[in-house]
Amino acid sequence: MTVNVAGHRLDWEFVNAFTSSKMWRWFVTFTWFIGSMVSSLSAYSQESFSSLVGPVQVGPVQGGTLKVPYLTWGGDVATFLANGDLRTKPGSTYNKLGLDLQITAGDDYIGQVRNYVSGKTPFLRGTMHMLGMASEVIGADPRTKPVVILQLSWSAGDHIVGRGAIKSLNDLKGKKIACQKGGPHVGLLYDSLAAAKLSKSDVTIVWVDDLTGDKGPAEAFRKDTAIDACCVITPDMIGLTSGIDATGSGAEGTVEGAHVVNSTQQMSRSIADVYAVRKDWYDANQATVEKFVAGYLKGTQDLVKLRREFEDTKKMSEPYKQILTLSQKTFGPQVLPTLDVDAHGLLLDCSFVGLPGQIAFFNDKGNLSGFEGKMTSALDLATTWGYASKRLGFDPVSFDYKKMATLAGVEYTAPTTSERFTGPAETKDMFFGENLDANTIVSFTINFEPNITEFSADRYGAEFQRAVTAASTFGNAKVVIRGHSDPTKTLIDLVQAGLEKGVIKQSGQAPNFKYFLKGQPLDLTQTKTVMDLIKKGEFSGGKTDPMVTLQAATNLSMQRAEAVRKALEKFAQSEKLNLDLSQIVPVGAGVTEPLIAKPRNMDEAKENMRVEFRIVKVNAEALAPSDFNF
Repeated sequence: MTVNVAGHRLDWEFVNAFTSSKMWRWFVTFTWFIGSMVSSLSAYSQESFSSLVGPVQVGPVQGGTLKVPYLTWGGDVATFLANGDLRTKPGSTYNKLGLDLQITAGDDYIGQVRNYVSGKTPFLRGTMHMLGMASEVIGADPRTKPVVILQLSWSAGDHIVGRGAIKSLNDLKGKKIACQKGGPHVGLLYDSLAAAKLSKSDVTIVWVDDLTGDKGPAEAFRKDTAIDACCVITPDMIGLTSGIDATGSGAEGTVEGAHVVNSTQQMSRSIADVYAVRKDWYDANQATVEKFVAGYLKGTQDLVKLRREFEDTKKMSEPYKQILTLSQKTFGPQVLPTLDVDAHGLLLDCSFVGLPGQIAFFNDKGNLSGFEGKMTSALDLATTWGYASKRLGFDPVSFDYKKMATLAGVEYTAPTTSERFTGPAETKDMFFGENLDANTIVSFTINFEPNITEFSADRYGAEFQRAVTAASTFGNAKVVIRGHSDPTKTLIDLVQAGLEKGVIKQSGQAPNFKYFLKGQPLDLTQTKTVMDLIKKGEFSGGKTDPMVTLQAATNLSMQRAEAVRKALEKFAQSEKLNLDLSQIVPVGAGVTEPLIAKPRNMDEAKENMRVEFRIVKVNAEALAPSDFNF
């Protein structure tokens, strides 16, 4: 979940003005614990969620106009549109469905939970991780157990910014990270650490009070050079780095070396925005719940159409102007100073899921980013990070979505389960050398025996599960499978060919031979130099040709990568898990990147016989073509 004031279209003058302003109340109210955290709480400690909420009695849901909380986020604008205003307007979608709603501010999540439990409202608006952190409070009584009824959107505007030494999520181990206490970025941080197989104990989290501003993580990162990374929203990310693909220079307020390590633009299935209702109220008011969800789906369709028309024509229609004006009025002009840049930009950072997204989220059992997967992750976070002492889950809604489409007045469209990746086509250079390292978000490796090209799920199932999960969570990134071979045989043939041709001289005793090429020292550990000599044909033409060996090693590495891709596909099918094969890229790196350039024994050679999984950033656009497919 994020509150991106100006999407990706903020210019520097606006960022400077915005970040130096004192009008941060909307950010303050958006955070969970502002005004409710104990003043003596250490920056490195946290409380259970129940202690933050305090004593509250479960009460019956009050009658009359339904109060529906909203968050300061683009996904909630569809609710405004369906309602016509904050109070249901005659002629609006919700009015036509027979509902009477009062949409109320819900950025104070602690207050939301109190109102939900006490019965002031049956609705709870948050993210799946937010529900998880509050699970012990809202799930302790059967009456208030949450029923998740609707997914609004996925976030595409939250980021982890790191200093120059942090190249990927793997580098976060042992580092100090600033994050708002219990806010929406807790989920982002949890998922990011999980992707690198890191736990909370592997890092030091510096908890700050606010999402942004003087007490936010970006300011802590600026002031304390001992803080290695911070979890921030887009305006702060731009202020630190100058842009999603840029690196701070230290000029104009940026921090030298600061860059985006991870972003929900790539980890696009991390932060799921949802609505939940109390179980007792759901059981008694299922028809009302259906109408609420149907109205939101119609509002989403209408809003996306208006957004698309403005993107296509650059002309703002009157209906679009009206809903953006309502958003500006509701969120505050200090939050959305302009309509065409700021209010529209807020919507561009929001990936609406529509009707197909509901079906995929609630009904597709193979969707690792669906309800079950996200609930498990949310409860894991709550219990392992100290927000809850036991696991108390949620219920998913069970709708007939064809009936729901009719009620909403939208076309029924089932989600696709293959070829979902919407990033650009890759180029070969993208997955080699500096480009690869610069764009790698996280990586892990599996090793195997010489000449092996078969990979069973029995032996590598844990790695396959990790790869499939990463592909699901990082929906706008490529999963690159890079096969590697050991260079020993290539080096042996190089030396043999050089000796045969008389261009290499050998001195000393095994295993400490020294080699000279045309009178100059030849260091066999300098892999790039050696491989360039082979490719130029320096040792070809004799009985032994290292170029042939080099090509064979490259072919073997590609075979390994292809074999892993096929094994991964087979594993996903056997486990009934969704896997988008267009997102998976096999690459043969050959012997160009050995971990040990000149192995001294078989154990060291085996270190080089590996397949490497890399999650690689290839697309910086938050708005994907699939956002228009409903």
